[in-house]
Amino acid sequence: MCIQSGELVTISGGKFKLKNKALKSLRFRIMLLLVLFGFIPCMIMRASVLSSYEDRTVSVKSAEIQNQCTILANQLGSSGYLTNPVSETIDVELSQLSTIYSGRVVVIDSNFRIVKDTYQLEEGKTIVSADVIKCYQGGGTSYYDAGNRYIEVTVPIVDPGSNQNIGVMLVSISTDIIVDSLEVMRGRTGLIAGTTALILMVLAYMFGTIMVRPFRRIINSIEDITAGYESDKIQEHAYTETNQISEAINKMRGRFKVLDDSRQEFVSNVSHELKTPITSMKVLADSLLAQSDAPVEMYKEFMQDMSEEIEREDKIINDLLSLVKMDKTTQDLNIKNENINDLVELILKRLRPIAALRNIELVLETFRPVMAEVDATKMSLALSNLIENAIKYNKDDGWVHVSLNADHKFCYIKIEDSGIGMPEESLEHVFERFYRVDKSHSREIGGTGLGLAIARSAVVMHRGAVKVHSELGAGTTFTVRLPLTYVAK
Repeated sequence: MCIQSGELVTISGGKFKLKNKALKSLRFRIMLLLVLFGFIPCMIMRASVLSSYEDRTVSVKSAEIQNQCTILANQLGSSGYLTNPVSETIDVELSQLSTIYSGRVVVIDSNFRIVKDTYQLEEGKTIVSADVIKCYQGGGTSYYDAGNRYIEVTVPIVDPGSNQNIGVMLVSISTDIIVDSLEVMRGRTGLIAGTTALILMVLAYMFGTIMVRPFRRIINSIEDITAGYESDKIQEHAYTETNQISEAINKMRGRFKVLDDSRQEFVSNVSHELKTPITSMKVLADSLLAQSDAPVEMYKEFMQDMSEEIEREDKIINDLLSLVKMDKTTQDLNIKNENINDLVELILKRLRPIAALRNIELVLETFRPVMAEVDATKMSLALSNLIENAIKYNKDDGWVHVSLNADHKFCYIKIEDSGIGMPEESLEHVFERFYRVDKSHSREIGGTGLGLAIARSAVVMHRGAVKVHSELGAGTTFTVRLPLTYVAK
């Protein structure tokens, strides 16, 4: 049973509103299906019974008449009635047969001349019909005309001496009795069908009401949730469908809660990160304003600190803008077939001066030329953030090893360092926005907490994946996997 969620609830002002008409429509459709599935077989059975009764009655009546006619036909053949139609006994028997079955009996000789007609209308006339000819040639016939309401039977008259057909006996009887019986049966079966339909409607209404109740409870639960009662999960296991709907809604609620918590945490972190430099600048400015005769050296020192805080603020804002761009649809990607070897070498060339300040060795190892369909700008930003992090969170006189490899489907970029590493419990959070393993150390280094989030977003936009492995004090390894051929959704 398929039920569209849009028929059950609508979103209005952030709240779900119950559609009673939709539930009534659903119940009506259930009732209609139940009535149809019950009533149609009933009507088919009724028609089948009537048809079977009619066929059976006609068949029995035809066989009965043929038996009577066969007996009389034998008498007609042995008595020579066709050549001398003067026999009171046979005339009486023919009249009795006509009276009993309310029909007409006609005796026809080999010249297709009517020898005897119980209605005394066409005696002496010639009759030629397909059934008479067929019967004369070797076999009786039986024909039922439902429209004109009669049965016509022909039986051959056989000469006992030569065993040849010398005539035909034709009997036509009315089927009014059969039709009257059919009308009685039709009325009775119609009454039964009507009663059955009424019972089905009552049962369908009750069953439809029962079937709709779980969906009504689900909607009531949704309304309770939107009203602020979010402690209980929706648990409706009446049917497989309601169970699946409940599980889907609960998963959606969990996802929305995670997103809402993430949004609140993100807003809180953004506010905190943006507020910290401003607070520092205000403290420095207030300190200068509080001293009317502050020396020039103090002014220079404080202004230098304020400049650094402004630069930090600018870096946070730029990273936020980059992250926002990463969150947009992939329509913004400028995909081209790029040489990944050249791309990585260019990134390392830009970062070598930063690494040289702490005597950190940058090593690139490539196993083969790699061409891939990527957005060079976004992928450069992602790899730059990963490699720059490996430099920033490294030890003096350490090393960063970057390797590039590929197979028939993906290219693999591995970034290993000899840095401070991360504890295991932090690995699942490192790609979250503003997450820092060591907040105090990160601020000393100058990180914003957005670099890894930006890198992951860029890789995911390319249908790739990034993984991290690290041990505290033993360095960190990031592995990026990118498809060689970009496939848009």
